[in-house]
Amino acid sequence: MDVVSGKWKTLILWELDTHGARRFGELRRGLPGVSEKMLVQHLREMEEDGLVHREVYREVPPRVEYSLTRDGQSLNEALGPLGEWGKARMVRIGAERVHAPVDRAPTRVPKGGGPA
Repeated sequence: MDVVSGKWKTLILWELDTHGARRFGELRRGLPGVSEKMLVQHLREMEEDGLVHREVYREVPPRVEYSLTRDGQSLNEALGPLGEWGKARMVRIGAERVHAPVDRAPTRVPKGGGPA
């Protein structure tokens, strides 16, 4: 499970699967909220695990692209049903929150934690 541990690895897989080979900046823009440090760390780990291929082009300025390996593609396919489950759950939970009864005022806890 280490190959998909962390908040960003599955999102990196889906981003590369959706858009194909991407440069670092393109990946970062496609993953709002990820720090440069975290993206570098996850890409290195995923490359070591054989999920991501890093292609360095010998040109000026230097260009590096990341893409999924066959293992990365097959892992992404295996995670597809999990993603669908998550989407359905978000819709269900969102609907439950929208239709939740609001018949009482929110309870306020005083600073000391005792009764109001």
